[in-house]
Amino acid sequence: MSKIFLITGSIAAGLAVVLGAFGAHALKTKLQPDQLLVFETGVRYQMYHAFALIFLFLAGEKLNASFIQYSGLFFLAGIVLFSGSLYFLACKDLLGLDNFRKIIGPITPLGGLCFVLGWGFLAIAAFKNNIK
Repeated sequence: MSKIFLITGSIAAGLAVVLGAFGAHALKTKLQPDQLLVFETGVRYQMYHAFALIFLFLAGEKLNASFIQYSGLFFLAGIVLFSGSLYFLACKDLLGLDNFRKIIGPITPLGGLCFVLGWGFLAIAAFKNNIK
């Protein structure tokens, strides 16, 4: 499972770079400043948690495997739900998704909760092991 975290973390980081460049160049003139900030927040949190996934790969040998797996799965879910929903919310006017705001909006905090749970499981994994 840890190899999957290295792969998905690397892909998520690469996509964050692509999406960040896309937002800075292609969307800069198409989105309102507040929408662009929302998009950038999605990119930033995606990159943070892509690095977290890569860290899980590196720490996987030393920490409790089951808690590391839970942590990684929650990080992945958080990227999809939190960052993904922010991308849609920022671009809802461009995509004609204004009617879906009521559906997409509540997904963002669920993604944030997934991030928090991921960090919690990482803390438990560290606590359950004797790290020197």
